[in-house]
Amino acid sequence: MPGQIAGLAWKPATAPNTAAGALRDLQAWQWDSRIDFDALDWWWRLRMPAGSVPSGRVVLGFDGLATLADVWLDGTHVLHGESMFLAHELPLELDDGPHELLIRCAALAPELAKKRPRPRWRVPMLTHAQLRWFRTSLLGRTPGWSPPCPAVGPWRPVWVEQRRLEVVQADVRSRVEGSRGVVHATLELDAGVIAARLLVAGEGQRASAELCLHEGRWTGEAVLDDVRLWWPHTHGDPVRYQVTVEARDAAGTVSIDLGHTGFRTIDIDRTDGDFAIRVNGVDVFCRGACWTPLDVVTLAATPQALCEAVAQACSAGMNMLRVGGTMVYEEAAFHDALDEQGVLLWQDLMFANMDYPEDEAFVAGVQVEVDQQLARLQGRPCLALVCGNSEGEQQAAMGAAPRELWSPRLFHQIIAARVEAAGVAYVSSSAHGGAFPHAANAGTSSYYGVGAYLRPLDDARRSALVFASECLAFANIPDESGLPGGPSLRVHHPEWKARSPRDLGAGWDFDDVRDHYVATLFGIDPAALRVFDHERYLALGRAATAEVMAQAMVEWRRGRSPTRGALIWFLRDLWPGAGWGVIDANGAPKLCFHALRRVLAPTAIALSDEGVNGLAVHVFNDGPAELAAHVRLSLYRGGEIAVGSASVEVQVPAHGSRELAAANWFDGFTDLSFAYRFGPPATDLVHAVLSTGAAEVAEAFWFPVGLPATREADVGLAASVLPGDSVHERRLEISTRRFAQAVTVDVPGFCAEDDGFHLAPGQSRSVRLHAVSPSRSAARASVSALNADAVVRFGIP
Repeated sequence: MPGQIAGLAWKPATAPNTAAGALRDLQAWQWDSRIDFDALDWWWRLRMPAGSVPSGRVVLGFDGLATLADVWLDGTHVLHGESMFLAHELPLELDDGPHELLIRCAALAPELAKKRPRPRWRVPMLTHAQLRWFRTSLLGRTPGWSPPCPAVGPWRPVWVEQRRLEVVQADVRSRVEGSRGVVHATLELDAGVIAARLLVAGEGQRASAELCLHEGRWTGEAVLDDVRLWWPHTHGDPVRYQVTVEARDAAGTVSIDLGHTGFRTIDIDRTDGDFAIRVNGVDVFCRGACWTPLDVVTLAATPQALCEAVAQACSAGMNMLRVGGTMVYEEAAFHDALDEQGVLLWQDLMFANMDYPEDEAFVAGVQVEVDQQLARLQGRPCLALVCGNSEGEQQAAMGAAPRELWSPRLFHQIIAARVEAAGVAYVSSSAHGGAFPHAANAGTSSYYGVGAYLRPLDDARRSALVFASECLAFANIPDESGLPGGPSLRVHHPEWKARSPRDLGAGWDFDDVRDHYVATLFGIDPAALRVFDHERYLALGRAATAEVMAQAMVEWRRGRSPTRGALIWFLRDLWPGAGWGVIDANGAPKLCFHALRRVLAPTAIALSDEGVNGLAVHVFNDGPAELAAHVRLSLYRGGEIAVGSASVEVQVPAHGSRELAAANWFDGFTDLSFAYRFGPPATDLVHAVLSTGAAEVAEAFWFPVGLPATREADVGLAASVLPGDSVHERRLEISTRRFAQAVTVDVPGFCAEDDGFHLAPGQSRSVRLHAVSPSRSAARASVSALNADAVVRFGIP
């Protein structure tokens, strides 16, 4: 037993947790506290009274210890670990107790300071290049974009379990054969098992199969006829089936839950630089975001919170989430939510950017890590692919490493063989496939042409993007509740700037990127504006990133686009501030989230400028049935003068889209894209509405001469509040006389179902409000438009 234990000052803590989380619980740490968690040893102690844990043959489990960990049980050293990503199970014989468990997570900083071979390329986002030797998360260790709370401690559950019968190892895979669904199981069970049976049930169906013992493993297949397929929620129903095994030994029969599975096929067409993901034979435009932990301090969340967060992504029309290599492996409840709600998973292994070693000991640990993660994900219908690392090849290329170093053996051979043997699609790196790894026009790439590289908006089309594993990073401004200092915090304040995402050593940050597009879209100088009208500066900033993201996604989603998918860099902010997320750190959607929701909906309409070919109308129908709909175009000038209209009936095949030339709908020539400029524009606002029967399903707006950038005194906005469907809901009725741009709803204590939307002249909109807080300040409730000075204020009954 280490001698220094007696002198430690113990504080109460819960687990699973991290050192930062434990101190936060004690109100001894907050975001701006200056504690170097990697510079200290952290001890955790659990005293178990007699009879509080099972006695006899038990398993002591550690699902994750960060990072250099040693464990003592009753003074005996039982475990040493050097990876936060490995789980450990220790078979033990325990008496009635009492028992004492001690965990030491040793300081990482002294190990980082030791002299080791230098990497062959630099990683600008890191201050410690030697992190490449340690299997730990980069969260909290990338000061340009993550808060200073690296994970240290038992961040995943520690448990003791007495097992009646044990599944030593399980390999459960499902496949589709014509109309049949087949579940194949290979199980290693306790030596005392004398018979086993596989059961699959769901959707009113049930199938079973006796398992056969061969060379120590029980194997067999259960078959369901006329099985229902699992689909991404945008394209169909995510149907799941329960899998169990009944094992019998001399003492009786035990039913063991092996979780759910789903029947679907996933293929990736990589022909000639393509990267088309096909589910059940259908090309799926994969749109979504890169997932971030809901609590970056503890890296933990409740199953309900994870379910709600995935549902929020679904509500924005997202059908794929990526867990990137700079994050952590998520909990089983996260995967359950993806399976249940129909969201595809792009799963990185936890490697990013660095030049990782390939010595025998390091590789052996990586192989165990990969095997454990594949075992956790097996049989899950959500899993689309496993990716070896985040931007490893790109970083080597951009770091001027020789081309032969862009394809390390660890990712291109060792890990690839293991993943492919598990029957899972594999990509060596998140940016891979072109003349250089981050080329947009082949394979997968990190696309920041529109964004960090300040390219014009038409680069979204010009780049011929194939698949963006990450894209569209901006410092997206949340409402004041998502800012660290509330409404008084200004963009140039040090506290704001400390949380503005940036690359270390760069002479710019992502506030500058946002400001560039504010200037591009609205023709104003953001730096000058924020001096005398900071609120207007914030409003234009919110609207700008929403507009840019929406326009880019429309370009990529249209039928003639070569783009197969686009995942926004960060679904949710890691901490309060103007972060990359489209949702703030508290879970509140930003305006860009709502803009994405409108253009990514399974059934949607969009407009695009095709230059001298006029204005194109795109109708999207991802669902499993043909869409018969009505499209109406209305043209306006001067904010409210109707100058033309046209409508057509349109049929769109299941899982398909239609592109229509708007010029065909008018008798004479109408320069809807204002490409010919033979005179003043015939219209400055085009409003498209998609309807099925009497219901308006979707709408889109186009501005032939650009977005309005000025304000008028009053556009005639009006608002009234009506009761909702429950005591926790209200319905907000909003109308306008003239065109209202980017209408925003501010109702403290409530979350608006839609926000930042346009209203055509004379249009009205009903917006549901969901209560999120018991404290409500009705005096501050308001509705405003970006192009109007007048603000509508109202109370909430």
